[in-house]
Amino acid sequence: MISSHAAKCLSTRTHTLNNGVKIPVFGLGVWQVNDGNTVQESTLKALEMGYRLIDTAAIYGNETGVGKAMAQSGIARSEIFVTSKLWNDDIRSGKELDGFNITLDKLGLETLDLYLIHWPIKGRIVEPWLALTKIAESKRVRAIGVSNYHEHHLKALAEKSGVVPALNQVEINPLLQNIPLRNYCTKLGITVQAWSPLMQGKFADNVTLESLATKHKRTVPQIILRWNIQENILTIPKTTNPLRMVENAEAFDFELDAADMAAIRALDCGKRFGPDPDNFNF
Repeated sequence: MISSHAAKCLSTRTHTLNNGVKIPVFGLGVWQVNDGNTVQESTLKALEMGYRLIDTAAIYGNETGVGKAMAQSGIARSEIFVTSKLWNDDIRSGKELDGFNITLDKLGLETLDLYLIHWPIKGRIVEPWLALTKIAESKRVRAIGVSNYHEHHLKALAEKSGVVPALNQVEINPLLQNIPLRNYCTKLGITVQAWSPLMQGKFADNVTLESLATKHKRTVPQIILRWNIQENILTIPKTTNPLRMVENAEAFDFELDAADMAAIRALDCGKRFGPDPDNFNF
């Protein structure tokens, strides 16, 4: 069972976006989780534990299952925060509105909480953002943002639009801390959220993280997620395993001291486990 403190934090610890919308600081990611029973059961289990932020995307192919889990949970719609993302094909073809409508239909929702541009497409950096601002004007999405945007992508938006993204979801982990980008986002009032915070599980043999796990009698994933929390980085670790859901959430149940935080900051070496937003081919 998840601790009562962790369960309370999952449902009550929120961050206010630049348009006043509140988003949970910690949630469940469903990247690479199969649609149907797998994503439906894992999402439902997370909601039962107290998770209130679910992060999906059109390309994940599992929006339908997420929507069914929400309906099955019996939890009020207003208590669940759902993020989805516009895929690259709809950006390249200029079908942003169609992509959004399909997402809403698959989720079975009338309103989405947060809609992101999934990747910055060369030659179409600003156009999809302007399309999202029009969708936001329709009141069918509470907040809009971007994902995988570097500083130069954000500058392009600032030059062509008067609407600042509410959130930028980027790869962040102890080896890729993205500090200059995070500082730039803070300057503009853009919230930063980490995807793949656990380095896709490739943290074995990291002496620093293992020593901190031993010191606090915790697991390495809990050390990483606690670092996210204390760095004020919103985070969405992915898992379908209920035991891992409990383990991840219990990152709320301890604290890293200043020396611990400094040791983790010293690990930053710019190592990516996912694609480079300036160099991808999908």
